[in-house]
Amino acid sequence: MLRLNHRTMPHALWTVWVLGTVISLFKEGAPDQASPLTCDPTGVCDGHSRSLISIPSGLTATVTSLDLSNNKIAYVSNSDLRMCVNLRALRLGSNSIDTIEEDSFFSLGSLEHLDLSYNHLANLSASWFRPLTSLNVLNLLGNPYKTLGKTPLFSHLTKLRILKVGHSYLFTEIQEKDFVGLTFLKELEIDASNLQKYAPRSLKVIQNISHLILHVKQPTFLMKISEDLFRSLGHLELRDTHLDNFHFSKVSTIETKTIKKFTFRNVKITDEGFNEMVKLLNYVSEILDVEFDSCTLNGIGDFDITVMDTNKDISKIETLTIRRLYIPNFYSFYDLSSLYSLTGTVKKITIESSKVFLVPCSLSQHLKSLEYLDLSGNLIVENSLTNAACEYAWPSLQTLILRQNHLRSLEKTGEVLLTLKNLTNLDISKNNFHPISKTCQWPERMKYLNLSNTRIQSLTKCIPQTLEVLDVSNNSLSSFSLTMPQLRELYISGNKLKTLPDASSLPMLLVMRISRNTINMFSKEQLDSFKKLKTLEAGSNSFICSCEFLSFTQGRQALAQVLVDWPENYLCDSPSHVRGQRVQDTHLSVSECHKVAVVSAVCCVLFLLILLAGVLCHRFHGLWYMKMMWAWLQAKRKPRRAPPRDLCYDAFVSYSEQDSHWVENLMVQELEHFNPPFKLCLHKRDFVPGKWIIDNIIDSIEKSHKTIFVLSENFVKSEWCKYELDFSHFRLFDENNDAAILVLLEPLERKAIPQRFCKLRKIMNTKTYLEWPTDEAQQEGFWLNLRTAIKS
Repeated sequence: MLRLNHRTMPHALWTVWVLGTVISLFKEGAPDQASPLTCDPTGVCDGHSRSLISIPSGLTATVTSLDLSNNKIAYVSNSDLRMCVNLRALRLGSNSIDTIEEDSFFSLGSLEHLDLSYNHLANLSASWFRPLTSLNVLNLLGNPYKTLGKTPLFSHLTKLRILKVGHSYLFTEIQEKDFVGLTFLKELEIDASNLQKYAPRSLKVIQNISHLILHVKQPTFLMKISEDLFRSLGHLELRDTHLDNFHFSKVSTIETKTIKKFTFRNVKITDEGFNEMVKLLNYVSEILDVEFDSCTLNGIGDFDITVMDTNKDISKIETLTIRRLYIPNFYSFYDLSSLYSLTGTVKKITIESSKVFLVPCSLSQHLKSLEYLDLSGNLIVENSLTNAACEYAWPSLQTLILRQNHLRSLEKTGEVLLTLKNLTNLDISKNNFHPISKTCQWPERMKYLNLSNTRIQSLTKCIPQTLEVLDVSNNSLSSFSLTMPQLRELYISGNKLKTLPDASSLPMLLVMRISRNTINMFSKEQLDSFKKLKTLEAGSNSFICSCEFLSFTQGRQALAQVLVDWPENYLCDSPSHVRGQRVQDTHLSVSECHKVAVVSAVCCVLFLLILLAGVLCHRFHGLWYMKMMWAWLQAKRKPRRAPPRDLCYDAFVSYSEQDSHWVENLMVQELEHFNPPFKLCLHKRDFVPGKWIIDNIIDSIEKSHKTIFVLSENFVKSEWCKYELDFSHFRLFDENNDAAILVLLEPLERKAIPQRFCKLRKIMNTKTYLEWPTDEAQQEGFWLNLRTAIKS
């Protein structure tokens, strides 16, 4: 049997209560940790892709744009957006919305853009859109509705210009009342890929449609739709349509036809279907522009020539665009001779990324009105270009684009195109022309040449001198030295130039774009040398922010009118401490900007310091101290005291040459001829010849038992006596012994002894010294005392 202690119950309840409080506080504080919206000062709020399950609360009138796309919102209530009276754009696409309350958009009278695409709205309500009197764009694509409802949805949207409706599988019916109230649309997109029913005149109620995008897999209702639109439509675009089994049938005679452009995007067609499509295009006799994008031709070009000949109204087409055309049976394809009759008036042809490797000469000769030809992204080489640009080919051609083909020789390309007498613009970028020849031939009227991304490393006179526009961007050029007297625009970004080109070779230049090179700087003189330059783009270079460059760029307000990318793309690369800063915002110190003045000032200060040091050395005997230091260092290399067995002399005598008579005739006689005799060391007779005098002095003192200093006025003035006394000053006096014997030859006042001989002065003040008596009776006692001092 389980039993609980009543004393433990209150403690357990208290623990549970504390845990519950902490958990509740955590839950309350959690929403504050990550805000569901990010808003800028203008009221544009971004909340897309944040896994929101509802529209965030607390939205106010300051919100002008709200993006909640790609979340998990399932419900829109009438209170979610009530305060957003200034909202102009609302994006709720790619959510899970299946319910919108009737008055959810009641306060959105200023709304101009509404995106409800790709949600779960199975039924659309006109009450949602009735308050949206300012709506300009409405996207309802991808919702699972079968029809647009029982009542007109858009009758109150008088400002609507772009409308997108439908579903790839579920939208099956277009009703007559669906578009009632709409009079003018810039763009109408209808995804009716699985359309099963079309009510006649459903689209006819729209009086003017600039562009209709129609997704229909089967062309069953294509003719009925076309009949309703021929009087009001400017551009018809078919997407994802299978025209394999399409059969044209003339519905009625229409006097006014407004369609000018027909686009087929991701359309599949056969040879037979192509014949029927030609009939359709001929029926729309005013069409001028036909475009095929990402289409597939399941055929071999076996077109019915009689159809082509009997539908000559199609020959009014002026622009033909073909992009990414796929022909599975490409290598079994017939020639295009059956289509020649349709090409007489075409002025502009674009065939991109369709694996074209040859244009027959006969076709080129039939294109007599062609002014613009774009064959980008194909397989053209020089030999096939020779066949295409044969004699009498493209007689009116002015612009030829051969971007991203397989051309290799610039010289050969220019020679092939000599037949095009009217050619002025040539784009052969994204080929490989490295290296290029020294000379080339070109059509006489060439004005524009694009050689960008062609791997060239240098430019030669192969470039035509007649050019007004030259683009050599994104190559490996390290210099530009061509003389081009007529050039007005030069595009040379993305190379390795270190300086601007020479202005004298480009006298007519108006525009130059030279960004993304390795230019360090440019000067006022360089820019001023381009007399007619109006536009310069030179950002994204490795600028050295010197004082001169900063002074030039920051001091000219008019520079911003020439530099189109100033100041954002002008950043310092060096000095290192300002790297990454905008040139406009960079400021260097005075020392960096006035180096000559700073160096001059430093030199002057150093000169003054040296001069002052010289004066101080002279005043305080600095030279003497230096000599003493050298002597001291020399002495340090020797033993502190020679062993007794190495002593050669009883005394070393230091004296002035002026006192040599007294030393040599009196002292030597008294000491060396005494019994027992004393051995003295005199510099005249005992110094080793050829040996440095300082070493002689040091060695003599080292090898002597005593050192006798014969002091006199002459001694104090003698340079070598100073050295001898200096060494004693360091070597002997510092050892605190009695090796020095001072003999005062004549009365010498203490102030006559230089201040630098501080220890000598101290010894003379504290110890006795021998003074030479002038009285002959006292001289015998002097010699006795001297002998005793030497022996001690």
